Amino acid sequence: MATQIVETDAAKRKSPRVAKADAIAKAKAVAPDLAARIGSTPKTRFRGDPDVFGRLVEDHDRHRALLAMIEETEGKSADRETLFVELTKELKAHAAAEEQALWSSVLRDPETTDFARHAIAEHKEIDDMLADLAARDMASPGWLRRFAELKEEYLHHIREEEQEQFVAAEQHLRPTDVRYMRRVFNRRKKAEKAAATVEKKIKLKD
Repeated sequence: MATQIVETDAAKRKSPRVAKADAIAKAKAVAPDLAARIGSTPKTRFRGDPDVFGRLVEDHDRHRALLAMIEETEGKSADRETLFVELTKELKAHAAAEEQALWSSVLRDPETTDFARHAIAEHKEIDDMLADLAARDMASPGWLRRFAELKEEYLHHIREEEQEQFVAAEQHLRPTDVRYMRRVFNRRKKAEKAAATVEKKIKLKD
C-alpha cells in the first residue's frame, strides 16, 4: 500500500517550470490585462512537489505574481483595489492554514520550535502591514512606498521558509504526516479565504 501511495504522488508531481506557470496563471485570472513579472525565484526543491511543501510554494508563487501585478497599477484604480483585496485574503488564508496544517505540529518538537515561532511572528508582522496599507489612500504618493516595504518583507519571509524552514521541518516529519498536512492545508485554506476580511488599521512607527 505504501508503494502505491508513493507512485501515485510521484505521478502528480509537476516540473518546477509548469508548477510556477500554473501558480502565476491563477494570479493572472484576477486581472488578465496586467503583467505578472516575478522573474527568477529562490531555488527550492519543493516547487512542483505533490505534498504540503510543494502546495505552500505554489501559493508563494501566486503571491509573488499578485505583488508584481499590483506594482503595474496606478492610483486608486479598480485593478489596484481588486488585486489588493485578493492579495490580502490570500495572505491571511495562507498564513492561517499554514499555521494549522504545519506549524502547529512543528511547534511540538523542541528542535524545530524556534523557527516555527519565527514564521508565525512574521505572519503577524505581514498582517499588520496589510491592515496599514488598507487604511491608507491608494492614490497617495506614499502608498506604493509602503507597499514596496510589504513586498520586501513578504519575499524575505517566503524565501526563508522555502530554503530553510521547510527543509528543517521535513526532517522531523514522517512522509504520512506530510501527505496528511496537504489535505489539512487545502481544506483550511479554502475555509479561511472564504472568511477573510480586509482590516484597516494604521501602523504607528516605533
